[in-house]
Amino acid sequence: MTASFAIHRRARQGSTKSASSRILWLSACGVLLFLLSIASLSVGTRTVDWVDIVAALHGHTSSIGEAAASARIPRTLLAVLAGGALGLAGAVMQGVTRNPLADPGLLGVNIGASLTVVIGIAWFGISSSDAYIWAATAGAGATAIFVYVIGSLGRDGPTPLKLALAGAATSIAFASLVTAVILPRGDIAGGIRSWQIGGVGGATFERILPVLPFLITGLLLSFASARKLNSLALGDELAAGLGERVAWARGIASLGAVLLCGATTAVCGPIGFVGLVVPHACRLIVGVDHRWLLPVSTLCGSALLLAADILGRIVARPSEIDVGIVTALIGGPFFIWIIRRQKVREL
Repeated sequence: MTASFAIHRRARQGSTKSASSRILWLSACGVLLFLLSIASLSVGTRTVDWVDIVAALHGHTSSIGEAAASARIPRTLLAVLAGGALGLAGAVMQGVTRNPLADPGLLGVNIGASLTVVIGIAWFGISSSDAYIWAATAGAGATAIFVYVIGSLGRDGPTPLKLALAGAATSIAFASLVTAVILPRGDIAGGIRSWQIGGVGGATFERILPVLPFLITGLLLSFASARKLNSLALGDELAAGLGERVAWARGIASLGAVLLCGATTAVCGPIGFVGLVVPHACRLIVGVDHRWLLPVSTLCGSALLLAADILGRIVARPSEIDVGIVTALIGGPFFIWIIRRQKVREL
């Protein structure tokens, strides 16, 4: 009874947001995502008007504008899926580790997925989308476990600072290994380096379809873990006292995040900072309750990646800047702000 009361008190103290305000924010994020999707279909080397966009959505490609809008449909869809997956994965990782710095990129998960894909291409000649996805997912999972084990060593267990340092060290080491693998292979080096930047350009429905089962499974596992993440936020001992199987809850939620990260990295390359920026921003508007935080983080992640992709097309027109570069420019200063706000000694 006392523990149950503590959970409700923590929920009330952790967020003063009412249900109506959260619904309003959720709706606003949905509207923003819709408007950005229309802008993504319109903006590019050639600006497309509304009439051509509607015609393209109905399958018409007879005019230049319709053909341009039609070619941007899979790119927009991929940005929505990848951004949502990364935003959701970041919120889940921060909940699982109780670490404000948890992010698929900062914890080394993305680079771990990249390393296994690069090894698969260079040493085993994998070329199919399915092989990329399985390799990336396996690498993401193995890296997540490795970083967590390393960050758990010592007297205090897996503190946020130790996990961040373990993730940073792993990222540097794995990035060096990626370079070592591709250096002798000039025939694949160019394509891999371009993929490593992270982007959604050149997307096709044939590339997107194989990742959908992984993304859907990861999304369902993550959303199903919302209540468990609320319990874990109280601490392992209290969560266990409430009847929560802590290891099981943490494992299921982590599996969902790993599937999201692995599938996204396989099709887009490693895109950083989305999973860091989005959950922090969403906590400011809907609070810490994961039942609201996870869906809002999904929508905002999609919106952020779409906005970054659109910005990359505008600032370098008629060329474009890959979305991975734009998110890094946004996420770098945000990361520094979080460090200063949290105070390193408190991490």
